[in-house]
Amino acid sequence: MASAPAAVPRVKLGSQGMEVSAQGLGCMGMSAFYGAPKPEPDMVALIHHAVAAGVTFLDTSDMYGPHTNEILLGKALQGDMREKVDLATKFGVSFADNKWNVRGDPTYMRAACEGSLKRLAVDCIDLYYQHRIDKNLPIEVTIGELKKLVEEGKIKYIGLSEASASTIRRAHAVHPITAVQL
Repeated sequence: MASAPAAVPRVKLGSQGMEVSAQGLGCMGMSAFYGAPKPEPDMVALIHHAVAAGVTFLDTSDMYGPHTNEILLGKALQGDMREKVDLATKFGVSFADNKWNVRGDPTYMRAACEGSLKRLAVDCIDLYYQHRIDKNLPIEVTIGELKKLVEEGKIKYIGLSEASASTIRRAHAVHPITAVQL
């Protein structure tokens, strides 16, 4: 008789109440950057297996693919699976004119959020990261708009990726930052 898998501990992120599995599943390699995209049925099965084992913190980005990783997660989270996970995705790196661009302006950020919500097939993103910091725009502008998305119920928590300590402090003065990713 096989024994039940050990429970994955949970940890708190930030001070606003977000709690996630201590081990997360980074989904980038399923769709991009580490060789060819993996077969979708295999990746959906892997996501379901991770969640069944207690790994409920799933991390993706709109740039992974681009977009295909969010679509994959959207398929994997159908039915009651969405209620079992803590979903993180990112915005801030766009691909246009054959080059990557870092953007944090409110118009772009809102369009990115709406696109992610649609691809993920969810009403709300649990943790929404700015993937890279737009150095041409004060962080306060971007966080101010993210704060509005929290108030509108489109995202629950805000995160920053690849941000300096001073940028994190300035951002946190506008709205609490729940997580920082390097």
